[in-house]
Amino acid sequence: MFNRMDAQVPKVTFRHFNRTTSSVNSLATIKDRKIDYCMGDQLIIRLDMFDHLGNQKKHGGDFLRARIFSPEIRAGASGKIEDFNNGTYNVNFTLFWEGSVKVSLLLFHSSEGVSALWRARNESYEYISFTGTFKNLTRDVHTECGFHINTTKELCEYLDQRDGEFFYCIKPENVLCEAFTHLMSKNRDHSNLSDLEKELFHRSSIGAEIKKTFETIHVSRCKRTSTIIEQKCKIGMKSPFPSGHFVQNVWKPSFCTLSSKPALDQINGCLKNKSVYLMGDSTLRQWIEYFGSIMKTLKFFDLHEGAPHGSLLALDIDTNLRIQWKRHGHPFVTMSFYNVKNHRYLSREIDLVSGDEHTALVITIGQHFRPFPITLFLRRAINVRKAVQRLLVRSPDTKVILKLENTREKNPDVERFSDFHGYMQNLAMTLIFQDMNVGVIDTWDMTTAYGEFTAHPPVEVVANQVNMFLTYIC
Repeated sequence: MFNRMDAQVPKVTFRHFNRTTSSVNSLATIKDRKIDYCMGDQLIIRLDMFDHLGNQKKHGGDFLRARIFSPEIRAGASGKIEDFNNGTYNVNFTLFWEGSVKVSLLLFHSSEGVSALWRARNESYEYISFTGTFKNLTRDVHTECGFHINTTKELCEYLDQRDGEFFYCIKPENVLCEAFTHLMSKNRDHSNLSDLEKELFHRSSIGAEIKKTFETIHVSRCKRTSTIIEQKCKIGMKSPFPSGHFVQNVWKPSFCTLSSKPALDQINGCLKNKSVYLMGDSTLRQWIEYFGSIMKTLKFFDLHEGAPHGSLLALDIDTNLRIQWKRHGHPFVTMSFYNVKNHRYLSREIDLVSGDEHTALVITIGQHFRPFPITLFLRRAINVRKAVQRLLVRSPDTKVILKLENTREKNPDVERFSDFHGYMQNLAMTLIFQDMNVGVIDTWDMTTAYGEFTAHPPVEVVANQVNMFLTYIC
């Protein structure tokens, strides 16, 4: 799988910043421009990429993001980017709604930057440092932990032999390895980029708009027969890209019919007698918090695991509903200590789910894996796939939903947290789970279409994710 991912990334070098892709000198033009556009038409935009000296690029691989939007009706959709590997691209948009439509074409990283980020990511585990807490009666002992520790000291090994997962801590003197109770992390002052490569990632150059020869597109309804999608969103459907669009902040999938925003009694009816397992990071914790905000009879049970990363359990006794959120296993990147005594990797957690027609499982991994070599993520994703296979063999009626990773801030700390890393991880998840009977919620597409640049999307986006989940399971 690594070789397949590696083949997607350009391998380019440069000797001077001026020879890298420039958003200012690059140009976007409409191909075969029409006088009038109708809803459902395709809008194709050609990108010609130039370097800072005004020379046209001879290869592709730039990391781009494309979006159409209409703020007055709160509409947005992603564009599909076609790379011809010669410095030109086509961006394909479907004009889903009528009115005045704006176009955003962002150069996040030049191909030279993409190549550097990929190489740097896969060179070491040094971007994040972990500190573990060991309990020795009334005394806390802190020590270094991680996936790779360069030391001659004795190590505590926390290994999963079946799945090939590994984690280590330097063993404190006169303390048992079983006394490991808490963990936290922080960014290490470390870089695998050269000084020349670092010039590519100044804040002003991350997500910069590409110059356009046009302003807005006017789209009319026109008198044509519209294509009505009648099939309800179901588990196992293939999700294209773009997978949908927003209008009035409501997500409308392009491959199936999504229920309109359900009333509270419909949500209660859908979730009655259900056990919902949410496994992943804090973008999935937003779901259980959202359910708690709209379902007043849903009560949180104090598990005494500590905020903000302890497991969450919410119960509705009247409707026999159980919703649980648990974080995924190492790595979980946070500057606050969290308890590891209930730690299990997702594959092990999934193995504990008996499953039946009343059970729904939602999985997401990604954000916390960005600062580590892609092989760590690939191993975890493959182990999760195997666990889902085991679950569906023993309980084929269990509903399994894969929530993809969403975009996040235009962070200047791109070496650790660039959206390029997230994009590659989403690509891997799509490939690994492509033939499985699971539902997919493409939150990358949703947050791109929404124009969102935060790691934790706003409640409007979360509500649409949850609505798609409810449509899948009910």
